[in-house]
Amino acid sequence: MIKMRIAMIGVDGLPSLYPVVGGVETHVENLSRHLVARGHEVTVYVRKHANPRNRKSIFGIRIVTLPSWYRKNLDTITHTLLSSLHVLTEPFDVVHYHGVGPSTLAWIPRVFKRSARVIVTFHSRDQFHEKWGVLARLYLAFGEWTAVRLPHATICVSHSIQLLCRMMFGVRTYHIPNGVEVPRHLTASNELKKFKLASGKYFLCLARLVAHKAQDIVIKAFKQLDTDHKLAIVGSASFDDVSYAEELKRLAGRDPRIVFTGQQNGQALHQLIAHCSALVHASRSEGLSVSVLEAMSYGRLVILSDIPENLELVDHSGISFALGDEHALAQAMKWSLDEPLAAHERGVRAQEIIRRLYSWEAVTRHVERVYQNIERL
Repeated sequence: MIKMRIAMIGVDGLPSLYPVVGGVETHVENLSRHLVARGHEVTVYVRKHANPRNRKSIFGIRIVTLPSWYRKNLDTITHTLLSSLHVLTEPFDVVHYHGVGPSTLAWIPRVFKRSARVIVTFHSRDQFHEKWGVLARLYLAFGEWTAVRLPHATICVSHSIQLLCRMMFGVRTYHIPNGVEVPRHLTASNELKKFKLASGKYFLCLARLVAHKAQDIVIKAFKQLDTDHKLAIVGSASFDDVSYAEELKRLAGRDPRIVFTGQQNGQALHQLIAHCSALVHASRSEGLSVSVLEAMSYGRLVILSDIPENLELVDHSGISFALGDEHALAQAMKWSLDEPLAAHERGVRAQEIIRRLYSWEAVTRHVERVYQNIERL
């Protein structure tokens, strides 16, 4: 096996380094950790505000911390620019960009570091995330073009994104999904006490508190249910927009069944996922949801919106509902309460899908092959 020196660009930070939010950050941490375990040297570029202790390494991953202009529309692109310039001074074999926004600067190593192979992972269609204004959406639309035109190879985390690249741009890409660790033993439940939750007695909504994740639909649907189950909303607002999080708390009102836990990591997060009765994921826009994968890995039922990126995940192991239809979501949640045996069987099926298709070991092997075979493209 050829040992490679790999740079990862495009993330805020790493979840184990600092409590950052986002599926891309989780993806990069796990992919990097498994690449290191396979003998490669991996460097991840993180932002200064996401590494306050200025850690130099974690899990054998080298950490390079660079500043950014800490503003909504400029944080990612300024950090990506500095990172792209920094890689020119390092002996990397592979420069791997994550996301369509960062991919707009992939031309820098393509032009000035011709010895390196440049990869982009197309995680999601960020232009449809509701927090962006018109100019940002146009830039992210341009980013979709750069994600397939600038690198040596493009990885798509879902079949629907891969099909989009083929139809819109006529470009060959690689489908490699997000991965997840399959739990090897039953998870304890002691951390649930601080949230006043009981095992198997709550729905879980796990995502950043941003509009396109549609927690408002989940709250409206849950409030239609006559149940002693609770709804745990796990996640925090993005640093530049807390208005949606405040709207969610107003919507929840004084309903004691709705619990906001804030951002969680480590054992608390694992236990919240492992002991929920079902994960509810109403997102309007996704690439391939890490939270859905994690819930499936624990054998939990997933109830999710019927966007293509969600439907290709569950393969009849979950329940889908029409996007934005709070009444259909309420009915799906009620079914899971009324038919616990059927809900459990779907969760078992979900866990088997994860074992077959979405383990990090399999994902890492596929990414490694893309790195090593670019010269043959």
